[in-house]
Amino acid sequence: MITLRDLARLADAHRDDLDHPVAPFTIAERSFDTDQEPVVMGVVNLSRDSTYRESIAVSTDAAVRMARVQAAQGAHLIDVGAESSRATAEAVDPVQQARGVVPVIEQLAADGIRTSIEGYDPAVVRAGLAAGASVVNLTGSHQDDEMFTLAAEYDAALVLCHVLGPHARALDGSDVDADPVPRMVDAFGERIDRARALGVSSIAIDPGLGFGFRLDDQTARARYQAAALVNTFRLRRLGVPVCHAMPHAFDIFGDQFRSAEGFFTVLAHLGCTGIYRVHEVPLVRAVLDALSTLATVETPAR
Repeated sequence: MITLRDLARLADAHRDDLDHPVAPFTIAERSFDTDQEPVVMGVVNLSRDSTYRESIAVSTDAAVRMARVQAAQGAHLIDVGAESSRATAEAVDPVQQARGVVPVIEQLAADGIRTSIEGYDPAVVRAGLAAGASVVNLTGSHQDDEMFTLAAEYDAALVLCHVLGPHARALDGSDVDADPVPRMVDAFGERIDRARALGVSSIAIDPGLGFGFRLDDQTARARYQAAALVNTFRLRRLGVPVCHAMPHAFDIFGDQFRSAEGFFTVLAHLGCTGIYRVHEVPLVRAVLDALSTLATVETPAR
């Protein structure tokens, strides 16, 4: 059980990280202080194999409509992807991925809706950026220099994902560390430095809780994800915002799985998450708004 005592011990043990400032996250010339205004990233999946069925769009028109709804519900940007990260999902050729994402991103850009292109193949990322995406959600690390150069060329923000393998569809089968933060600090630190050297100005990091690690027991997986969310603030020493894909925990929430992202949003908020990648935009926005409102309530005097 997560208790106030546990959270107090965690915060006290890493007090310097808790107070460390992080840089703003800039999307298409708009700068967000994510400590004051968390960024909500909606999701539109063009792959029928995507785990979260409610995020699947089966056509360009459906994808654009879904993205417009999410933007109206309060999403600051929409993450567009054309291949599922599930290991058992069908691989999608980069040409086919680009063919799917480009018309969606073009129409959303024309509407003034900010988008991110999710991918690990340079051809897909370039196509998304050329179509108008303003963020690269990079789900791999095997071609970093080319990806960083692309982001700099298009003046796009960059989200670096922690993946145990070259990319989300090619995991190396290793287990996560009991405490993954030290390894993440080292790996992210090197990649952040390299991205900046190649001209990327706005960067966030994603610990990869939605993919990229092997835990066959789904309850153990959710437990790890919950612990990682409340430990997020320990990555603030890197000086950039942290982006999390909110877990679903189907095995725990059952037929109430659509409420899971709201629950995990509370843990992510306690851990000082700055960017929330979510499928349930109105629920997460309501939770974040409630947390912000309640933060102004003073504790009654005894």
